[in-house]
Amino acid sequence: MPQSEPGFEELLNSAKHSAVHLELRDTYGVGDEAADFERWKRSGQRDVDPRSDYWTPWVDLIRRTTARGVVVRRARVVSQPVTDYIRYEHAGTVVNVHAGELVRWLPRRQASDIALPGNDCWVFDDETVLFNHFTGDGEWSAPGWEVRAEPAVVQLASAAFETVWDRGIPHEKYTV
Repeated sequence: MPQSEPGFEELLNSAKHSAVHLELRDTYGVGDEAADFERWKRSGQRDVDPRSDYWTPWVDLIRRTTARGVVVRRARVVSQPVTDYIRYEHAGTVVNVHAGELVRWLPRRQASDIALPGNDCWVFDDETVLFNHFTGDGEWSAPGWEVRAEPAVVQLASAAFETVWDRGIPHEKYTV
């Protein structure tokens, strides 16, 4: 990946009005949450302390972003019954909401007629898309992201997100 390609934090820090995240996978295996996920599988207890070492960087980043007037929304398309990973993710979403994110969930059966991008993505200000790339088992793939700004690509990702968002169930009403 070229060094000049901006990363997630740079794009989020430059967002003026919106940052939306479309999640399409039923499981992720990213290393930074592996220990917390394993602990949750053993105990049913999830780190939901926004001041913990795990959550503080994210909470601070989202709070700084929303304080600038940027609306941060996250929509998750999930299979049902949900995977253990989605149960884990749902248990921690209270912190995303606490930080200032708006979160909705859409059962995958309700997404059959939506043109979805092939990868999870963030869309910033309806101008730039950052696609996240994962391996089949959910680990980050090298390179882990791809930035695109072609109007047709941005339109696809933006329209997909908005359709999922419109159909989605707000986090506080979605049960796993």
